[in-house]
Amino acid sequence: MFVSVGQFSPTGDVNENLDVMRSLAAKAKADGSELVVFPEESMFSVGKVEGPLAAAVDAGWSTFVQQLSLLAAELGIAVVAGGYESSGEDRPYNTLVLIEATGRIADTYRKLHLYDAFSYSESTRIKPGDGGVKVVDLGGIRVGLMTCYDIRFPELARALTDKGADLLAVPAAWFKGEHKIEHWETLLKARAIENTVWVAAAGTSSRHTVGHSAILDPMGVAHAFLADEEEAVVTADVTRKRIDDVREFLPVLKNRRFAENETIISAG
Repeated sequence: MFVSVGQFSPTGDVNENLDVMRSLAAKAKADGSELVVFPEESMFSVGKVEGPLAAAVDAGWSTFVQQLSLLAAELGIAVVAGGYESSGEDRPYNTLVLIEATGRIADTYRKLHLYDAFSYSESTRIKPGDGGVKVVDLGGIRVGLMTCYDIRFPELARALTDKGADLLAVPAAWFKGEHKIEHWETLLKARAIENTVWVAAAGTSSRHTVGHSAILDPMGVAHAFLADEEEAVVTADVTRKRIDDVREFLPVLKNRRFAENETIISAG
């Protein structure tokens, strides 16, 4: 399956962002892609929204999802993208939606780990997810969903792998800062290598975020990548065969000495 990652700098306007996504998705389709992964905050950037966030979410989420469904069906390409979904409270969920090439909504994932780090507090505005891990079968490739800060938690990537994920889709808005690009690239490689899975990470590219979208194979090798381009898409051939080949000579999942969710207790 050919998979693409698209990066751009979302505005505070849902329709403007959808126009950019349509253009990038069309380029991905022209490259032969069957799935395009867009960044976290593709719906809109919280920092650019005018007025109360809850009101913007109430007005924007259904439009965002409906228009993505139409886009997917018109172009014949599956889409993963991040937005904000009402929780019925002042704090919305930070939610990914996976839409099949038919336009059918396959599943959604609400971000579990909120970015309360580096002097930022996402949880003051966003409610943490409550739906657990999500893996979706897409044309023979099983796609596990993660969002940005989630990548710092190896247990989530392992839970997705244990649930059968072949590809980790990681939409993100990774903030700039000292060592932040090194952290991003290292964590993407680590999650790919330790689970022997593909990783497709799509980052927003703006004044405050790094971009650096990439598609990595189960050995952590980048088959396609971007730097800080403001608007671009790249594509790679994601195959189950590559996973099988790597797991033949690097059977880390088989070599584990403790079962899923088992705690390691020191003997002394």
